[in-house]
Amino acid sequence: MSRPWRVAVVGGGIAGLAAAVRLRDRAPAGTEITVYEQSGALGGKLRTGELAGQPVEFGAESFLMRDPAGGESAAVTLIRRLGLAERIVHPTVGQAALAVDGGLRPVPGGTLVGVPGDLERVATVAKPAADADRDGGRPLLGPDEDVAVGTLVRARLGDEVVDRLVDPMLGGVYAGRADDLSLVTTMPALARAARVEHTLTGAVRAAQAAAPRAPGAPVFGTLAGGLSTLVEAAATASGATIRLHAAVRELAPIAHGWRLTVGPTRDPELVEADAVVLALPARPAARLLAPIAAEVATTIGGLDYASVALVTLALPDPELPALSGFLVPATEGLLIKASTFFTTKWGHLARPDGIALVRASVGRYGDETSLHLADADLVATVHRELSGVLGVALPAPLASHVQRWGGALPQYAPGHGDRVAAARTALRAAHPTLVLAGAGLDGVGIPVCVRSGETAAGEIIEALGGSGS
Repeated sequence: MSRPWRVAVVGGGIAGLAAAVRLRDRAPAGTEITVYEQSGALGGKLRTGELAGQPVEFGAESFLMRDPAGGESAAVTLIRRLGLAERIVHPTVGQAALAVDGGLRPVPGGTLVGVPGDLERVATVAKPAADADRDGGRPLLGPDEDVAVGTLVRARLGDEVVDRLVDPMLGGVYAGRADDLSLVTTMPALARAARVEHTLTGAVRAAQAAAPRAPGAPVFGTLAGGLSTLVEAAATASGATIRLHAAVRELAPIAHGWRLTVGPTRDPELVEADAVVLALPARPAARLLAPIAAEVATTIGGLDYASVALVTLALPDPELPALSGFLVPATEGLLIKASTFFTTKWGHLARPDGIALVRASVGRYGDETSLHLADADLVATVHRELSGVLGVALPAPLASHVQRWGGALPQYAPGHGDRVAAARTALRAAHPTLVLAGAGLDGVGIPVCVRSGETAAGEIIEALGGSGS
């Protein structure tokens, strides 16, 4: 007797929810989808809160509008699918700054995550090495080569370009160091160009030309009302059964699929499914994989993460520059690594009463002792450092919020992509109805996570044969 498919999605972040929506759209009618989320809320690092009576993001604040090929990003496509396109808003102020030598300097244009395509344009912030970027007569990278971003840029352009430009740009996204992060994973377009071009500046220009942006076209977007509206809409559109406070503790293969052990040890619930999407951070995924695919678990579980804290202040009538925010090189010795002037950057959040929302990010990979400070001490330190960088005494905050994200940002060492591809190949061969998704494997950012979840859903549909059984 035929019956509907039963698919379990383990992890209720945006990757898991995107997988659930794709399954609902493309799996056979009647497919039963259940999303298991260990915490009490969906969305993962997408979390809209409220401060001083106004919505504000306590996690990711925006998404890229375009994909690496220049088309619409997966996030925008999903937003359209969910009927939220009219809520997309863009920054009203796009210029950011770098905090260097005790002051703010505009981030130079023409760079790719801080790597310059024109050395003259970055000279006001960082001086390239005297013999920078000479043509050596061959491509910068071999066909399958991956290196740390810092290794390549230091060798071609010198230390200042890395320390003052590339490192703070990467640190703002990954809370990591350029000297540790994979070029292929964090800057795939530049890596592709580096396999052809003989100079780094030439590779930057080639990567930019491969995905041209129309003049004035917005790079980033967010949603009026907050990114939690995306989470809520995806959960609804998926038609999935949502299980919160439902930790999946074990996975076991059975004759026609999988048995999941859900809930507390003393009172476990056993659930059967035909297929499973594991949309979890790397280490929790590895723990579930260990009994059934030990080598895959070892590979996936080897990924390290950085922890960060986001400190948001509501300030009455502060003197803020006309900037979206600023980045701080580690060489400046500040606790803050980045700051966003929310009510300046996002015009739809501007308030007639003059209250400004300012957020600062704290915590760098390998140097996270600052995160042990109490909330009140973090707030005081951030307030003091903001005043110092801006050169004005900021007013005391009317309200503040500290959001701690422990183990939030993956640190992709060189070779990450190859390791993940090999792990997925091995898992597919042994267990085709168990598929991995999420930032730990495919990269950070909402579009990448959406695409990861959608790809996993497609693999599940293919593995189950494209129709119910």
